[in-house]
Amino acid sequence: MEEKLARSAEIAIRDCMGVKPGENVLIVTDGPKREIGRALWQQAIEAGADAVYMEMTPRKTHGTEPPAMVAEAMKKADVVLGPTSKSFSHTAARKAANKAGARIATLPDITEDMMKRTLCADYKKIGAVSERFAQILNDGKQVHLTTQAGTELTMSIAGREAHPDTGLNHTPGSFSNLPAGEAYIAPLEDTAEGLLVVDGAMAGIGVLSAPIKMTVEKGYVTRVEGGPEASQLEGMLAEYGKPARNIAELGIGTNDMAIITGKILEDEKVLGTVHVALGNSVSFGGKVDVPIHLDGILNAPTLTVDGRVIIKDGKHLI
Repeated sequence: MEEKLARSAEIAIRDCMGVKPGENVLIVTDGPKREIGRALWQQAIEAGADAVYMEMTPRKTHGTEPPAMVAEAMKKADVVLGPTSKSFSHTAARKAANKAGARIATLPDITEDMMKRTLCADYKKIGAVSERFAQILNDGKQVHLTTQAGTELTMSIAGREAHPDTGLNHTPGSFSNLPAGEAYIAPLEDTAEGLLVVDGAMAGIGVLSAPIKMTVEKGYVTRVEGGPEASQLEGMLAEYGKPARNIAELGIGTNDMAIITGKILEDEKVLGTVHVALGNSVSFGGKVDVPIHLDGILNAPTLTVDGRVIIKDGKHLI
């Protein structure tokens, strides 16, 4: 095994997940991410865990449920790591396993380069910043989001619980991505209004050659405009109907080692960006349950919560 990949896998197992000798560790992966899955499995064994490796058929889209046998195994594990080509972060299976006490990190569409680069970040610092932003969102009621690309979007987050993605999963039921680094919340359904312009990257598409402009009315995308990539997004949404057009998530990137690469796992963590997701929100506090969750990355955003500017043109003001 390549030395840097092994070292990154060791950081994930020992530092991020806090795996102890004798714990039951489950690695859930698929063919495209087999080498990363095996690297994590090997490091779990070396940490003294009772480690199990499960390789499933790749899922169709981000947010699609894993097979039932995988979902059952997840509920019986102390620790679950999921390097998969499609995300199961926003699934009932992940949520049920967390409820059963599993510590979970998903690594959807991670690459070896991304893993070697981003898992060397200072996760104590990232965790502190993520928790601070999550607290502001927790206390907030009304959000105003703008960008120089044309975004002009408002939404209510009143009463919703925000989540810090710290990457440190040491307590039963904890969950994060790896690489980690964001604070996120599910806006209230039917409240988002305005224009959303995604100019960085879009889940399922990658780095954008031209912005995708979305008209948002009463919490749902009603029109998608732009070039070929906008048409591609429209086709992805059309398969799942109106619920796929739900404004599902507002997120703030906090990882200073992350860069936009077209892999949404890393893109949404980039320091100085904000992301807005469409589709499923039920797995983190919303009410819309649909087997698709697509994040769009906004560059140099200005984010205001209850009249307080917390990010100005991509610069954190807290």
